[in-house]
Amino acid sequence: MLIRACTFTRLCPNCSGEFSSIEAVVLHLNSQSTCWPHEAHPQHSPVPPELRGSHPSTSDTTGHFHPHSGYVFGLGKNLFDRLQEDQYNYRREVNTYYPFHDEGEWELARFLVENLNQTQIDKFLKLKWFNTRPKPSFTSKDQLLDWMDALPCFAEWKVSNLEFMGYKTIHPIQLIWRDALEVVKQLFSDTVFANHITFQPHIVNVRNQREYGDYMSADLAWKIQDCLPLGATQVPIILGSDKTPVTRTTGGLEMHPIFITIGNLDSEVRSKATLRAWRCIAYMPIAKFRVHPDYQTILQARLWHKCVDLVCANLKLAAKTGCFMPDPSRFIRYVFTPLVTHVCDLPEASMIAAISKTTDVWDLDKFQKAAKAVNLSGVHMPYWHDWIYACPSVFLTSEILHTCLKFFADHPLNWTKEVVGKPELDARFIAQHKRVGMRHFTKGITHVNQMTGREHRDIQHTIVASIAGAAPPRFFRALCALIEFIYLAQNPVHSADTLMSMAQALSDFHAFKDAIIEAQARRGKKGSKEDFFIPKLELLQSFRGTVKRLGTLMQFTADMTERLLITHCKDLFVRTNQRANDFVEQSVRILNRQESIELFNLYALLHSHGASLVNVISTEDEAVTTINPALSWISRILPDETHSVHGPRPVCNHFLKGILSGDALTAFHLTLTPDFKSLSPTDIHSVYSLIDFDHVLSQFIRHFSFSTSEHTRWDHRYGCFSAWKKFRLQLHSAFQPRLIMPSRVVQAYPPGESFPLGNCDNVLVNITGDNGQISMSILPNLPHASNLVLPSYLSCPLLYIQYYHFIASPNDRPELAMWTVERSYVEDQHGKHRCGGVVPLTSVTHAVELIPEYGEKIDEKISSAVCLESYDRFFLNNFADKESYHTLSTEFA
Repeated sequence: MLIRACTFTRLCPNCSGEFSSIEAVVLHLNSQSTCWPHEAHPQHSPVPPELRGSHPSTSDTTGHFHPHSGYVFGLGKNLFDRLQEDQYNYRREVNTYYPFHDEGEWELARFLVENLNQTQIDKFLKLKWFNTRPKPSFTSKDQLLDWMDALPCFAEWKVSNLEFMGYKTIHPIQLIWRDALEVVKQLFSDTVFANHITFQPHIVNVRNQREYGDYMSADLAWKIQDCLPLGATQVPIILGSDKTPVTRTTGGLEMHPIFITIGNLDSEVRSKATLRAWRCIAYMPIAKFRVHPDYQTILQARLWHKCVDLVCANLKLAAKTGCFMPDPSRFIRYVFTPLVTHVCDLPEASMIAAISKTTDVWDLDKFQKAAKAVNLSGVHMPYWHDWIYACPSVFLTSEILHTCLKFFADHPLNWTKEVVGKPELDARFIAQHKRVGMRHFTKGITHVNQMTGREHRDIQHTIVASIAGAAPPRFFRALCALIEFIYLAQNPVHSADTLMSMAQALSDFHAFKDAIIEAQARRGKKGSKEDFFIPKLELLQSFRGTVKRLGTLMQFTADMTERLLITHCKDLFVRTNQRANDFVEQSVRILNRQESIELFNLYALLHSHGASLVNVISTEDEAVTTINPALSWISRILPDETHSVHGPRPVCNHFLKGILSGDALTAFHLTLTPDFKSLSPTDIHSVYSLIDFDHVLSQFIRHFSFSTSEHTRWDHRYGCFSAWKKFRLQLHSAFQPRLIMPSRVVQAYPPGESFPLGNCDNVLVNITGDNGQISMSILPNLPHASNLVLPSYLSCPLLYIQYYHFIASPNDRPELAMWTVERSYVEDQHGKHRCGGVVPLTSVTHAVELIPEYGEKIDEKISSAVCLESYDRFFLNNFADKESYHTLSTEFA
């Protein structure tokens, strides 16, 4: 239940004047005698991602902010300003890189600490190479690490010794932690994120439909804001936790970290581990109690909740009473910190949600029996019990990695193995055409016992089209409906239509799931099962409500926390002495050092060049090639220093210098040097085995000569051509048009030893409405001494393609939910052969994946090298990736 927060006596953050309420502070700041002049007020605010040029037609997009949110209460100091409060700042006014001699020595020190262990650093510093060359200022690894530890740092780590009254543990209980509120202040004031942060709940409508994106665009943000004081700013708290082993063979050592981020940051920033949007706030003790095994779990769960309660105590106080906090642009805001999501797997979610009010909580025998009787774990004081607005039914969201991808691997994939058969399923995946940038399962998919979420996604890309014909139609439709649901659930933006489609897909699964039982595909240890008591399947029902309440599900996926377990546990562990008694403390020191190094490196770069420590709000709606706030900032103000910034690099933007389609929505790139510099028509016949090349090129020239009135005396029969074996195609994101996607390689290899029939990909072209398989990419050449001028239609690259035509739509075969195409043939003096044609390169709109219609059983002779050349009928795979699915199911349809 939402309750209006209480108000208390407040001090003005500018003049420290005392006022009876926050409303009185607002009135004071707006008065003529204000302590904060109007010219100091913010001129620009960051634009929410949903309104950031995400739709081509801005007239279709409307939005409004919560009217009483995100007020500014004065000027403070952002994260980089606070760096100048360090005790050694007076020295850094003279030498920016103090305690290091200069920038070069700082780079050497940073390289050593980030890439070598302590023994290797000592060996390096003792090299004879230094006998004849200047030595660095630091002479040992201890001195180097001491200097690194002396760099400015915030939110210091602490070690707290804990005891459970009446219960002893095998080893002392130590909680290694830092104040979660201090970490939140650090995140909220980090000027790197100035252009990727949102302060106000908002509602966005596109073509008269409500859109749900990040948390601030969802219902709960608006409802909580209604309960907060005038002008308050929400800083929604997102926690993440999981337990992981750090030793592979012996020792059995585990770590259980807690991570935190804030929902104000764009989800695309929070989804990348290298962008520092997530911070570790604690390593939970993994204690072994000297009690009966039946009570071990309940005591461990109570200890975990007590530790989280300690770490988040100040956050809970701020959620109730608020606190003043500067943002990245130095503006002070009145902040409240509600808990909106805790990302974890299902077992940990069950542990977090436990609560009871029965019997004596410390009489474990009676309490545990009473708790189990009502399906509770026996935790009587969960960490969230006094966190205002927090409810486990809300903040324990179903997330994509475990609820969808892990569910797919544990159930639908196993059902498919039972129905199709493992050998047949493997053969179909092995025979799939290899595309650059797409995973190919060379050994099949059934032999792998443990897969990652990435592999689960790769299997989903092709499993529907691959098993067509080998499974009963109703079973096939149930599987297809589940895959559709999973794809829709991963949309970065939702509308009423997509939510309806998601609900319909789940409804379709339930309508056809009886086919799974009939096929005896659902099996357990005792044989086939006739029920669907699957907790994760039940959780899918909550997705629609969760999206409306909290925003899109992809912003809360556990992919992020799984990656953080590697960077903050497993990678750190191998850099310690790996002793059970203190490896966690060593890990914390390394982690603290890493954060200080990265922060100081960016600060020193700005300070040494005299640049402002405030990241100016960008008002330009420009194309985005990378989601790296630090790199974007430095590229604007210090473009020659972008190499100093770590993190995701920008994709190559072919829209700047590449070949553009007529509507400028597609960019193409060909290498400067062709693979074949000069091919005659006879050479093309022999190299590419194209018997109708002369004829279709003549048709192309006649057609464009007539339609454009550009005529030529150039005779292609005696001409020469450059040819390429591949080109790159680049598009904007189908979900966020301002975001430029990585380019995709489209292959057009001639027959050879590895590919006796060639290795060519498929594309959609906008001339005929059909699609085709590319066989060759060419450009006519003129002799150097020639005075001929080629017309425009021969001056740009051309493609020779072999056509397919559509024979069935998704509506014709609803069990497939995809288009079916068939090769086109013609009959002339050369006999019956595939229908080919020459088209401009710029007529290509999309690279697509075709999967053959294998029938009931795949031919054992088929391999990936000849897969596309051995069949005439194919499925246009709309599940090839999320972008293709959105395009083929909306725009193309």
